[in-house]
Amino acid sequence: MPCTSEGRSTIFTAKRRETRAMSSAATTPPSVDKVDGFSRKSVRKAKQKRSQSSSQFRSQGKPIELTPLPLLKDVPAPEQPELFLKKLQQCCTIFDFMDTLSDLKMKEYKRSTLNELVDYVTVSRGYLTEQAYPEVVKMVSYNIFRTLPPSDSSEFDPEEDEPTLEASWPHLQLVYEFFIRFLESQEFQPSIAKKYIDQKFVLQLLELFDSEDPRERDYLKTVLHRIYGKFLGLRAFIRKQINNIFLRFVYETEHFNGVAELLEILGSIINGFALPLKAEHKQFLVKVLIPLHTVRSLSLFHAQLAYCIVQFLEKDPALTEPVIRGLLKFWPKTCSQKEVMFLGELEEILDVIEPTQFVKIQEPLFKQISRCVSSPHFQVAERALYYWNNEYIMSLIEENSNVILPIMFASLYRISKEHWNPAIVALVYNVLKAFMEMNSVLFDELTATYKSDRQREKKREREREELWKKLEDLELKRGLRNDGIIPT
Repeated sequence: MPCTSEGRSTIFTAKRRETRAMSSAATTPPSVDKVDGFSRKSVRKAKQKRSQSSSQFRSQGKPIELTPLPLLKDVPAPEQPELFLKKLQQCCTIFDFMDTLSDLKMKEYKRSTLNELVDYVTVSRGYLTEQAYPEVVKMVSYNIFRTLPPSDSSEFDPEEDEPTLEASWPHLQLVYEFFIRFLESQEFQPSIAKKYIDQKFVLQLLELFDSEDPRERDYLKTVLHRIYGKFLGLRAFIRKQINNIFLRFVYETEHFNGVAELLEILGSIINGFALPLKAEHKQFLVKVLIPLHTVRSLSLFHAQLAYCIVQFLEKDPALTEPVIRGLLKFWPKTCSQKEVMFLGELEEILDVIEPTQFVKIQEPLFKQISRCVSSPHFQVAERALYYWNNEYIMSLIEENSNVILPIMFASLYRISKEHWNPAIVALVYNVLKAFMEMNSVLFDELTATYKSDRQREKKREREREELWKKLEDLELKRGLRNDGIIPT
């Protein structure tokens, strides 16, 4: 039957609606939750945070079966070393802890075996035969050395985000515990172990310090410290590799989770340096430790870094000047939190400084302290003013008041009249009072000079304002002469 014009119009309209609906469906994005486009953290916090991760497993096609072995205490003493080796070999088997339901029985068996090995190396004697060393190192290597899982987000913030914990920790903790007891054993012989605990082993160990799991980093710190103490031939290599990690951290990645733990180890290493200090140690201080102050995540390891710096200065006071000048060079310009940390570290340095060294750096140091006292951020100003509560620093200031007072006076006097925070004003009055008691003659001279300078400054301001007023009047008159059009 032929189509009428009305029928054709109806079909055309229906098709057009269908086409429009399909086009709309194709171009309209799926609905998403609205987030603040200016807040990266709001996006990051919205993501689901996984609590555990692990790359420590090898894919197995079928369930793992371990043959149960008798307990070490249940076999005669002569057979125990051989059984000990068999248990070490069994513990080289790795399980997938991300699959919580697989191999439950065997996981528990390995855990109990590791517990037994920990107790055995703690109390037993005669088990450390020469054949045991390679098996111990092999078992430890199989369990702890692995590619670390990537962080959940490239924007991971150690200060705010929860770390990703190692899923295989029930086994990993016991392996670390076993290895520490092994290294601390009275029967341990570094001369035999050095064939297996070598530079490659140490390099792999240092890579693990980037683990997000703080529990693992704590064990690694103890392990590396024991290796440094036992193997004299590895000491220079360990220091060099830590040096390389820090340089890469400062100048390339700005990301490494184990900086605080490595600095803790270095603190005890520096404490044991022989005098006079070697050139390499001084270079490490100036070229590596001082630049560590520039990174954004300084707050995560500042306490350990400051301890290392102070240890160096207690060893060699002559290093005080380059250290303080280095800190002044890298002084933060826009981050008040870092300024407060720098001021705290400077106070620790001044606590151990010798008067002869203080004289060399007092001018640049107190110029910076003067700027901090003038800071509009009250915590920075407060932290700087607390220096005057330190008796030793006060004695140094008193001995050199003729140099320090002229540097500080203008800032202190101005803040006492203008600062917005009454607590800062009260602290400034206490400092001014202390200066007045130290050197009243110089204080009076500086007060008179400051007031006369202020009067001259006010006079110059008045003269400048009057000159601008005359210029404006002159321009107005010239504009009126030109038919009332004022030139721009």
